[in-house]
Amino acid sequence: MSELEATTLKNILSAGKKEFLEKGFRSASLRNIAKEANVTTGAFYGYFKSKEELFDCLVGESAEVCMTRYKMAQNTFADLPAEEQPKEMGNISGDCMDNMVDYMYDHFDDFKLILCCSEGTKYESFMHEMVEIEVDATYRFMNVLRDIGRRVNNIDPSLVHILASGMFSAYFEMIIHDMPKKQAKSYVKELRAFYTAGWKSIMDFD
Repeated sequence: MSELEATTLKNILSAGKKEFLEKGFRSASLRNIAKEANVTTGAFYGYFKSKEELFDCLVGESAEVCMTRYKMAQNTFADLPAEEQPKEMGNISGDCMDNMVDYMYDHFDDFKLILCCSEGTKYESFMHEMVEIEVDATYRFMNVLRDIGRRVNNIDPSLVHILASGMFSAYFEMIIHDMPKKQAKSYVKELRAFYTAGWKSIMDFD
């Protein structure tokens, strides 16, 4: 790629980010993006096939890194010996959530786009996917408790989903509402304590 092509690509990405942040993906205008980047619409198509491909280029890597780290944390917990899991409840996933705050603030605009501006793209289900992972992990953990002879409450699936949804909605509020990072780190620490205690109380395992 020539220097001119690299500069043009940079301008398109910058213009796309600005337009998506201001209007959201669905309402963003490809014409406005091209105008802001000082290229013709035809020239735009030399770099991206569509507005959606541009959005994917802006946020795809960050979304994948975040999701991969979260899945890895859940799998790491599930791979612990069954007898160790009760005392480790909340630690591995909690540490992951702490670390993800740092990553999200290092890529703040990417996650602002994912959480606030992605309706109409595959990323609009980003939080829902994390919720489903959490729900599956919760039931997997409860089954482990039963397998090792621990008593644990049966929890209605709808309640588990509501609680997991509430947890992630709260977690992502810091990005949605532009919370300063220092405050967000403290906020996540409190959320972590709150939800760990809450899950333990509802499960009521001995």
